[in-house]
Amino acid sequence: MKALTSFLQSTIGRKVVMSVTGLLLVIFLVGHLIGNLLILKSAESFNEYAHGLISMTPWIWIAEIGLLVLFVVHMVQAIILNRVNNAARPQKYYGFGLAGGTSRKTPMSSNMIRTGLLVALFLVLHLKGFKWGEYYEWEGHPGMRDLHRLVIEAYSQTTTVALYVFFMLVLGAHLVHGVHSAFQTLGIPHRRICMRASQGLAVILAAGFGLIPLIVYFMGDKLA
Repeated sequence: MKALTSFLQSTIGRKVVMSVTGLLLVIFLVGHLIGNLLILKSAESFNEYAHGLISMTPWIWIAEIGLLVLFVVHMVQAIILNRVNNAARPQKYYGFGLAGGTSRKTPMSSNMIRTGLLVALFLVLHLKGFKWGEYYEWEGHPGMRDLHRLVIEAYSQTTTVALYVFFMLVLGAHLVHGVHSAFQTLGIPHRRICMRASQGLAVILAAGFGLIPLIVYFMGDKLA
């Protein structure tokens, strides 16, 4: 037990924890995107999917607590590692591996804390707007929430759509480096394949989540 504690408090241990929690959150995002795409199919499909999730008590509560724990642990480890790295390298590099610079870092890798905090901000706004947002009862379905109506109304607003797309671009930038870094930390070989996989996954998730509000915004009348 003492050896495990020492490992988890070491730099490599913290990187492993951050990598595992990050990849688990990515798996959640994939599932969440698949569910969200149902809004483009029909109100019935989307509302039944949403109602099915909230009806899975107490399992849905356990899942939500688990996701919260994963998110908090991931952020805490990232902040600690960032402080450790800054302490070990007090003088900042002048470039991102470009001519005249000495660092091999990229803008995305150097701004992981910033993009992570923006993702956290988006999560709060997203939950406030949808999970805890206006409650509409689904007409003809007593006791069932019309989440489809709420989403259509939210994505009919230009500011909301613009902000959502912006945050999805931030998420994509965070995932490009984050997923690749996680693969490296966990010892997954084939650097080029890992980079392509992380880029592809980031594009799929960012584009998938970002296109939904755009499609609703321009085709809301057909989806309502």
